[in-house]
Amino acid sequence: MDQPSLDQELEQLQNAYNIITEFLVQYSFQLVGAILIFLLGLWLANKVANLVTKQFAKHNIDATLGNFTSNLIRIIIIVMVAVICLGKLGISVTPMVAAIGAASLGAGLAIQGMLSNYAAGVTIIVTRPFVIGNTIEIKGVAGVVEEIKLGLTVLTNEEGERITIPNKHIVGEILHNSFEYKLVENNINIEYQSDTAEVIAIIQQAIAQSEAVNDQQPPLVGVNGFNVIGIEIGIRYWVPTAQYFQTKFTTNQLIMAALSQANINIPCPVKEVHIKQ
Repeated sequence: MDQPSLDQELEQLQNAYNIITEFLVQYSFQLVGAILIFLLGLWLANKVANLVTKQFAKHNIDATLGNFTSNLIRIIIIVMVAVICLGKLGISVTPMVAAIGAASLGAGLAIQGMLSNYAAGVTIIVTRPFVIGNTIEIKGVAGVVEEIKLGLTVLTNEEGERITIPNKHIVGEILHNSFEYKLVENNINIEYQSDTAEVIAIIQQAIAQSEAVNDQQPPLVGVNGFNVIGIEIGIRYWVPTAQYFQTKFTTNQLIMAALSQANINIPCPVKEVHIKQ
């Protein structure tokens, strides 16, 4: 009873051997050709990607954009070569392409926000509305640009806080770029009897005593307006963003001390109350 069972096993092995032999005879050249084409495609993808990276570096284009572009080109070439290899083996790629397209559509809808951030990041890197070290203000948030990534931009403020802004909230919005400086704006009131020219000169001298104030862009001091309290003096000067509040407070103290020493009074609002008997 064991003999038929052994014959059956030998027959199954013979059938498997015949199938493998037939496959190798029929598809050996296609298989070797597909492997060679795939290896050649990998070599070509790396060569082209490295060439793109070198060209970006040669023309001083942002390294982040260069790496993104080179990796994208490498993936596209590998996918194209894989499709050619599958066709070489006689495998129809039409259903596969349709499935990949449907999956890509679903994935695109699922990660729409992420893709919009990446697209905005590419726009920022290419157009360069700001670079690392600039001071920008967007939607009421201001800080020094520390990092520019494909998906987000990182700012820091004087307190050392890291502010992360998705790039889709930067592109298309009103953007203020003051480079490495930030504007200080102040207003003070003086009495109508005061000599405005003298007051302006005193304030300018006080601001000049502050070493952190940007001397490449002279401070602006002048009569800004008139109100019921007195003459309004406007003060504008630029300071390094990283020292904004520290410089502002120090300069305010210097201005107050200089005005006090010159006996310039800063009027306060006064209300008169009349009581009827």
